[in-house]
Amino acid sequence: MSDKEEKEIHRIREIESTNLARDEIRDLVIETKKEVGQENDALAEQINIIFKQHNILSYDIVGAIGAGKTALLEKISESISSKYRVLVICGDITTRVDADRIERHNAETIQINTGRECALNAYHIYQIINNKDLTNYDVIFIENVGNLICPSDFSLGTDNRVVIVSTTEGEWVVEKHPMLFKMSDIAVINKIDLRERLGTNVEKMIKDAKKINPNITILTTSAKTGQNIDKLIKCLGL
Repeated sequence: MSDKEEKEIHRIREIESTNLARDEIRDLVIETKKEVGQENDALAEQINIIFKQHNILSYDIVGAIGAGKTALLEKISESISSKYRVLVICGDITTRVDADRIERHNAETIQINTGRECALNAYHIYQIINNKDLTNYDVIFIENVGNLICPSDFSLGTDNRVVIVSTTEGEWVVEKHPMLFKMSDIAVINKIDLRERLGTNVEKMIKDAKKINPNITILTTSAKTGQNIDKLIKCLGL
């Protein structure tokens, strides 16, 4: 067996090890994952129809812990609250720290604590909107649980998905997490104010994102200094 063939077999084993426990339940595991995904997508489509019926602009905000999702939502909420009625749905394993922060900037917030679940799914969002009077809102942001992996498994029915990374995560963060960039409409590289100090190759991050998704819109921002927040808001159509 050639070295190339051995490497390919090893790669396949690595892929399978993330999904399969034992050979005898392999088919069941695969089929169950498919069914969960299909049911989530069907519910997400219903959610999007509901949002459109109420003329609500909706955004799924994804990104790793510490990328600056909450800080950017604070800036955005403060800027647009005089023009739009804003609801922010915050997802976290526990606490309502992020919801409390955003709420101080004239946006209504709802906290979803997922416990052991590493991402929000369409069922979480449907439960919220099914118990709210949506005529009270113009814009809904959903701040997903902080990571760059699990949210790619579940669409939430929003009009747009925004993926946020930062210069502190290193210049390889984009190419290491291609799925979310492939599935997103807007990519934000935050903490641009730290670029020089950290020596992060932002051009590489932009190039990687465009290679993964040629149609993605890319912005650099600083939630700390406010740099390009106005451009981000404009890009969101707000």
